[in-house]
Amino acid sequence: MRQSQQNFGGDWTTEKLERVRKYLKAYATIMKDWNFRFAYIDAFAGTGYRTDRQDTNPDELMFPEIAEQEVQRFLDGSARIALQVQPKFQNYILIEKDDNRFAELQKLKVEFPSDDIELIQSDANEYLNDLCGKDWRRHRAVLFLDPYGMEVEWQTVTAIANTQAIDLWILFPLGIAVNRLLKRDGDVDTIVRHKLDRFFGTTNWYDTFYEIASSPTLFGEEMVVQKISDFQSIAQYFVQRLQTVFTGVANNPLPLYNSKNNPLYLLCFAAGNPKGAPIAVNIAQNILESEESYGH
Repeated sequence: MRQSQQNFGGDWTTEKLERVRKYLKAYATIMKDWNFRFAYIDAFAGTGYRTDRQDTNPDELMFPEIAEQEVQRFLDGSARIALQVQPKFQNYILIEKDDNRFAELQKLKVEFPSDDIELIQSDANEYLNDLCGKDWRRHRAVLFLDPYGMEVEWQTVTAIANTQAIDLWILFPLGIAVNRLLKRDGDVDTIVRHKLDRFFGTTNWYDTFYEIASSPTLFGEEMVVQKISDFQSIAQYFVQRLQTVFTGVANNPLPLYNSKNNPLYLLCFAAGNPKGAPIAVNIAQNILESEESYGH
């Protein structure tokens, strides 16, 4: 289980949140002059805050390799960052399922007293599918999907794209989940296969990430299944999946590394509205620009 006090992260978390902050500021600046009601949606809002602790015990974390040994400090989480952005969004929808984290999240309404903040205790997939089914013609939003694993299902991503009104920032669990589940010999457990099917929205990931090849043995050549994917090809595959449902997708998603220089996540952007997509993607690509990205 995720801890109620969010001790995950380090430099990669700071970098991720700074990129999103820049986009939210640019988005709100543009949208304030348009006749749309625009919102910020955080689907895994957590506590709204993030704390890095020098005394964090890595054994207590689900993924100890992303625990950074840094000086203890108090840092803004994505929800709190969005509430500080100027110009302000007209609505804030913060979603969190866990009882303890949701209780902490409510403190944001004390720090930022406003009727524009809506706190939702719900499963993110269920709530977003319902929300995306409403009439979005006079509404726009930026949605931040920041799960710790593979909680987001492709059905939800498709529902978001179908609104043609929501810009999506999503953390793809490149190294923390997907690559780990892809066994070198292709012997992927049935339960894991179904999870990856729901996550990618298709079964063809297997044929993309594996191939049948001949291998010499004592008794001659033998046909075996072997993994041919690496971090970059997995990243490109996910970007291509986004391109099947969204009008515009940034072609330079940003890999985020831990202190051991292992890629953990891929920060991706997709624009929902056909008219606004070119500008939105251009802004996002400039923000994502770095020395190393997994683009085409």
